[in-house]
Formats: sequence, structure tokens, C-alpha cells
Amino acid sequence: MTGIVTALRTASDRRERTGTAAVRLLPFVLLALSTAIAVLQWLRDVPMPFPLVLGLSAAAALWMLGFHALRPARRRPAGVRCGYYAGLMLLAAGLVAVAPWYGLFAFAGYPQAFQHLTGRPRYAGAAATAAISAAAFMGGVSGIDAARMWWAWAGIGLISAVLAGVLFHFVGTADRRDTEQKRALARLHEANARLEAALVENAGLHARLLTLAREAGVQDERQRMAREIHDTLAQGLAGILTQLQAAEQTLDAPAALRRHLANATGLARESLVEARRTVHAVQPTALAEARLPDAIGEVTRRWSELQHVDARLTTTGDARPMHAEVEAALLRTAQEALANVAKHARATRVGLTLSYMEDVVTLDVRDDGAGFDPAAARPVMSADGGFGLAAMRRRVQRLTGQLVVESEPGGGTAISATVPAIPAGGTR
Repeated sequence: MTGIVTALRTASDRRERTGTAAVRLLPFVLLALSTAIAVLQWLRDVPMPFPLVLGLSAAAALWMLGFHALRPARRRPAGVRCGYYAGLMLLAAGLVAVAPWYGLFAFAGYPQAFQHLTGRPRYAGAAATAAISAAAFMGGVSGIDAARMWWAWAGIGLISAVLAGVLFHFVGTADRRDTEQKRALARLHEANARLEAALVENAGLHARLLTLAREAGVQDERQRMAREIHDTLAQGLAGILTQLQAAEQTLDAPAALRRHLANATGLARESLVEARRTVHAVQPTALAEARLPDAIGEVTRRWSELQHVDARLTTTGDARPMHAEVEAALLRTAQEALANVAKHARATRVGLTLSYMEDVVTLDVRDDGAGFDPAAARPVMSADGGFGLAAMRRRVQRLTGQLVVESEPGGGTAISATVPAIPAGGTR
């Protein structure tokens, strides 16, 4: 038991050191990339105060080097760490003001805030980084002022700050949970050490069962959180970005502009609610307020309004309450399938069919879009950051169900998810 716990602690310490080193190195890498872009732009005769850009870049590098040359960051007073972060953000803001592509370097403010700040200063740092990144996204201060887009900058900054704060809260919760697990493991090790003299014959088996249980619990929690983050925050951010891009195209149409901004605000609010429910392992909001057919129907209706694509849900069979995990899996599958249609299919019609049968419940999603070759090898994570079909398949297979995908280039796509019909209150 002692050897296993020591190995676990060593592995955990190694991962922590690796993560800390990566966070420390990231700002230097992003600063180097941004400076390289500045040099290339200067060589192409792009107007910019090049000496000022190089001077600020050098100042930022020296500022970070000086800070990390001192004793480890965690041992420094909170005031010193806050001062370092404030100086770093001022340098990043100055660079973004004269060269918007330094938004790459400004992004490092998020991990730096989480590593060096605590409490309210951490969230203030996230808000500052969001404001600077939003300015970079808008093309710098001159670009915002020239187009009178201060309201858009403020909206993007606010939404980014809220989402970053939610993510910080989630990561902080997970970090505290991991610390508690380490303490619990240490206490358990002490208890087992006192019993080892009397339980020598069972010590090996006990240690193995304990380790397997902990690994299974940690792995299951990680998979759950990954699925829920993908189904809530990732899809919410994608929807918000789509609405903001649409708003940029309708600046001359106030009614359409207000509609897109209202949609973006609503998506941000819903993402925040879903993120909180994910942290506390609560079922999706839609299922907490309605039955499964109504929840999928509402998701379909809202998706159709946002995407301007005809989408309809048909329910067959005896629609009866199912086990919470079954309903959550089918709802998330419908959301992911619709998200994939919006991102890839270019469809004009989508049909969903929810079928209640004696032993199984089936959800079919069909579209008349571009289609694809299901046999073609694709990465587990797509280029846009989503898990796509792989996430749906894992979610369904976790319930001993089956996901079937039928498609061909130019022929649309049909996805069928079949899961056991476990009634509400039943056991898996």
C-alpha cells in the first residue's frame, strides 16, 4: 500500500510540475509568435510603430524573466503576484493597442491569472484579459474607434469575462476536489499502516481494490465532465460566436442587430446555468423542466429559429418517463447531432424521430445536407474543438446502446441512437 500511494503521489507531483512549467513557458512562446508576426508585417511594409512594438515586446520578456528568476511564485506575497500580473496586462494592452495580433500574447493572461492570483483578483484578471482580447479581436483600439464599435467590444469582453469566470470556478472546484482526494488518500494510508500488522494476508488485495476504485471514479468523473463541457460550454460558445458574427453583418439593420445580440446574451446565460449544473452533477435544465419529447422538441424549435433551417420532431410509441441517464443521453445526442448539422451539413431540412418501443428507445436524426464518407478516418477531436460523433458514440455505448451513422457525400446524413428503455426509478 505504501509503495502504491508513493507512486501515485510521485505521478501527481510530476503532472503538477509539468503543468506549472507549461503555464510558465506559454507566455514566452506566445510573445515570440506575436513578435515574429510583427517582423513579417514590418517586412511587408505594414504601417506600425515598429521600434515601439519591439521595445514593448522586450519589456514584456524582461518583466516575465525577472519575475520567474525569483523564488517560486507560490511563495511570493500576494501583493507581489498582483503587481506582476498588473504589469503584464499593461504591457499586453499596450502591444494590442499598436499591433492587434498581440492578442495571441494577451491570451496568456488567463492561465497566468489562475496560476498567480487567488480569490477576487483572479476573476478581475480574467476580466482584464477578456477586455484586452476583445480589443484585439476588434482590430485594436484604432479599429474600434474608426468603426464606432465600442458597444461590440464591451459586449464581447463581457461575455468572454463571464465564460472565463465560469471556467475558473469549474477548474478551481476540480482542483480543490483533487486536493481533498489526496488528503483522504493520505489519511487512508495512515489507517492501513496501523492495520497492516494484523492484515498482512489481505493487504495486497485491499490495496489493489482501493486503487482500482479510485482510478475508476476519477476516470468516470473526467469523462462526465468532458462530455458535459462539450455539450454546454463548447456548444454555447459556438452559438454565441455565430450570433455575434451575424450581428456584425447587420449593423445597418437595428432590428436584426438587436435580435442577434439578444440571442447571444440568451446563449451566454443558458451556458452559465448549464455549467453550474454540470459542476454539481445535476441533470440538464431542459429535462428538469419538461419531459423528454418536450425537451427535445424545444431544443429543435430553438435550433431551427437560430439556424433558419426547417427542423421538426416526431414522437412515436408510448412516451413514458425513462431513467435520468437514458433521457440525458438522448437529449445530448439530439443537441450534438443538430450542432453537427449547423457546422457541417449546409442542410435545408432536418427531421428527428423519437421512438418508444418495448425494450428500447430510438432517436433518429436525418438531414438533406452535404453528407460525408463515414468510412473515412477522422480524428477523435475535430478541428473546431468538438468531439462530434465520437462523443455521441461513447455516451450511447456507456448505456450499452448503439449508434449507427449512414451518410454519403451529397446524400445527407442519418444518425440513429438506440438505448435500453430503462424506466424511471429503474436500475442500470
